[in-house]
Amino acid sequence: MWQVSTGKGIKVAVVDSGVNPNTPSLKGQVLTDEVPKAVGYKATEDYLGHGTSMAELIAGTGAGGSLKGLAPGAKIVPYRIALRGLNDEEEKKKSPHPAVVLRTIADSDAKIISMSFGIDVDDPVMKAAIEYAHSKGKLMIASTGNDAEEKNFIGYPAAYPYVVGVAASDESGKVAKFSEHGNYVDLAAPGLNLPTWCDETFRSYCIREGTSQAAAITSASAALIWSAHPDWTANQVLASLIDTAGRDWAKDDPSTYLGYGLVRPRKVLENSNFNPGAAETDPLARENTVGITDDDASLSPSASTSSQPSKNPSGGRTSAAGSSADSSDDNTTMWVTLGAAAAVLVIGAGAFAVVRSRRGA
Repeated sequence: MWQVSTGKGIKVAVVDSGVNPNTPSLKGQVLTDEVPKAVGYKATEDYLGHGTSMAELIAGTGAGGSLKGLAPGAKIVPYRIALRGLNDEEEKKKSPHPAVVLRTIADSDAKIISMSFGIDVDDPVMKAAIEYAHSKGKLMIASTGNDAEEKNFIGYPAAYPYVVGVAASDESGKVAKFSEHGNYVDLAAPGLNLPTWCDETFRSYCIREGTSQAAAITSASAALIWSAHPDWTANQVLASLIDTAGRDWAKDDPSTYLGYGLVRPRKVLENSNFNPGAAETDPLARENTVGITDDDASLSPSASTSSQPSKNPSGGRTSAAGSSADSSDDNTTMWVTLGAAAAVLVIGAGAFAVVRSRRGA
């Protein structure tokens, strides 16, 4: 794939726990000067190591034996919000609301917004910001969450219209047991056995799992495609990912576990004449019209449109999906040093042997 595209020319806004621009993998990759001061509070100080890990999965260079991302030619624009794991009350107060961050990104030239976090509250302020970013032509990608084995709840921003909700799969295409599901799952990507920083000290990588990683891989996949086809719209980039996604079910009957299937950017890049459809056609028009349905009885009713937005995102259940702060998915941690291996899982997508349920009509 890298013979065709590395993501060059594409800026990916990473909304997370901050991004450390000084790791070997990210030196020269983080556009710190492009974050407005009004929303840039400690954007380059990562209090979890989570945001930096997502940035490396997207655009890491692999320098010095570090992690090499799937789109090493792309650039990262960092934004820090208050996720669970930020324990300093003063810093929570100074952290910008995600809705303010989204509106800021919407007015920038970043094309992709990567959001590996979740809130179980339907915040009308966030929803309005999402709609504004969509109107500005941004492609928004979010993790669905990691609590399916305990209490599968509706996760926002993944569940908002115009946001691509990403589930996690293993290398064979089977959905991860922890990956939350519902009719807002649009795509899936590898989310198991991937390297991330163990913590905020940035001393070692650990093998971890989560829908956070899957969202980052999907963001990188979109960057590869958009770089190869700079004249395409967000709708066309997404349509190409949906059309080529690996699945063994009908495209017009997406799974509540894996959506339209596993992202396979290679299938787009290998065809220079790929037809992405009309620029203004929303590939998720049906989902965006229907909204969240109750076709899955395990979905939590806790999300409500009447919920009041909080000053900081910690007002709901806000967490970095797959981070050490909120997940129990860190089964066996291993110390690793990786170069380009992180990209291997996405290149070949096999068959999907999964139990799936239909979306609501």
